[in-house]
Amino acid sequence: MIEADQLSKTYGDVTAIRDVTFAVAPGEIMGFLGPNGAGKTTTMRILAGFLPASQGTARVADCDVHRDLMAVRQRIGYLPELPPLYPEMTVEGFLHFVARIKGLPAGDRSERVTWTIGRCGLADKRSVLIRKLSKGYRQRVGIAQAIVHNPPVIILDEPTVGLDPRQNQAVRELVKSLAGDHTIILSTHILPEVSMTCDRVTIINGGQVVASGSLDALSHYGTTELSYEVEVAGAAQLAQAQLYQVAGVHRIDVMLDSQPQGDEVRSRLKVQAQPGADPGSAIATRLVGAGMNLYELRRGQTSLEDVFINLTTTEVAEDVAEIEGAETPAAEQSADETFADKAVREPIDEAGESVAADAPVASPSTPAAPAPTAPAPTDSSDPEVQ
Repeated sequence: MIEADQLSKTYGDVTAIRDVTFAVAPGEIMGFLGPNGAGKTTTMRILAGFLPASQGTARVADCDVHRDLMAVRQRIGYLPELPPLYPEMTVEGFLHFVARIKGLPAGDRSERVTWTIGRCGLADKRSVLIRKLSKGYRQRVGIAQAIVHNPPVIILDEPTVGLDPRQNQAVRELVKSLAGDHTIILSTHILPEVSMTCDRVTIINGGQVVASGSLDALSHYGTTELSYEVEVAGAAQLAQAQLYQVAGVHRIDVMLDSQPQGDEVRSRLKVQAQPGADPGSAIATRLVGAGMNLYELRRGQTSLEDVFINLTTTEVAEDVAEIEGAETPAAEQSADETFADKAVREPIDEAGESVAADAPVASPSTPAAPAPTAPAPTDSSDPEVQ
């Protein structure tokens, strides 16, 4: 459903991403994980058709991003890191506007907007001005504009950045509820967000993919030695004496010694196996055979945090980090502004007829940024909706 093949993006002598390759299967949520400045946003912009690649190819929903750009934009929902919202519009009015510019038939818009509002938990905010919403609700509106036209592919760039824990949970649950019906790629540097939401993970560092796979596969990434956590009745020293007699055991560390549990004491130990050995069954057999009550034997796994740190400890070049957070280069920005200016001067409606020059115009994929306006007057009777 989403395929990136040897994607590269350079700005003069600076390389933002190099040979980025990954794939996302239909209905999957893939976490695109990396530190700040790794190249996540650059890759997302290329996939969404907002930035051309210097080399490589990308396909979204069976359409080539370079050759079939408009078809790709019709098949994706894109949430940039800063949601493209019109603060002076109501939630419902904004979603009707987005549904219109994304080409939904007039007879289907009301039903689709109502469905989207319910799916994103915005029913009690549908008539509220977007500028009055808290950041958590604005993020929901941002996701709503990305899915209102029911695209097969959703691209989310840092969807929970700046949210409090309660808001994070709400957005994560919303994203998870969209899986299956939609293929989702979620860019983030927040580890819990990936482990709680995603099926697969691709880790990028310094503009290059350094690992990709399921969460379970990544938990064993780079490990050649197994470890086990053991909880057993009795003193830790007695358990150690038995465990050192098991073939394949390399090291034993005491985690908890002689902790009272009712009428007995229990100890917890971490058993490190020799490279290539898997003594789990022998550990259980030895302890039980020695008459020791075994309460827990669990194979240890490398955490996603450990994998992430190990793979991203190389220092990222300063210029690459600056590119990731930089604005669009001047030449591209100038071209974008020229197109936007022309669109504002000569906007057209769905039938191709000219409309009022002051009507908002946006691309089929996301609403365009609103023109600068004077700040709204402060009104103490107009509190922010939390």
